[in-house]
Amino acid sequence: MREILKSARIRALEPEKIQALISLIEEDLGYQLHQAVQQVKFELSHSHSAEFRFRDGGMDLRIPVTRREFESWIENDLQAIEKSIDKLLKASGIHSRAVDRVFLTGGSSFVPAVRRIFETRFGKDRIRGGNEFTSVAHGLALRAAESLRQTS
Repeated sequence: MREILKSARIRALEPEKIQALISLIEEDLGYQLHQAVQQVKFELSHSHSAEFRFRDGGMDLRIPVTRREFESWIENDLQAIEKSIDKLLKASGIHSRAVDRVFLTGGSSFVPAVRRIFETRFGKDRIRGGNEFTSVAHGLALRAAESLRQTS
């Protein structure tokens, strides 16, 4: 992969951008990049625009991002969520009006476009949340503890 990138850098119109990608890989900055993406995602959940900031190694990126742009980037994921909900409702034979509560969890539950999907299908008054960043880990820990008890 490095050889492909180095070859691409030689032919690129903007070789400094390919070099930045090479540096990102060579300096093992994937986690830091992920954290910067998570931060702008969080900010866009509360605001219509935010600034993506990533400064590490030889990079110093400051890029304005709008919520509309972000939602266009995740459009396929949003459609997949909608299809999953529809498939679940159809498979269970339950109409969305028969669902009393929908509990949203995980950081993506704060994304306005994700919330809109559930609010449209189930109504805003039936949507609940809580411990969004820890409930999945808590549930997995409970499941693991139950599995250990069953094998003991």
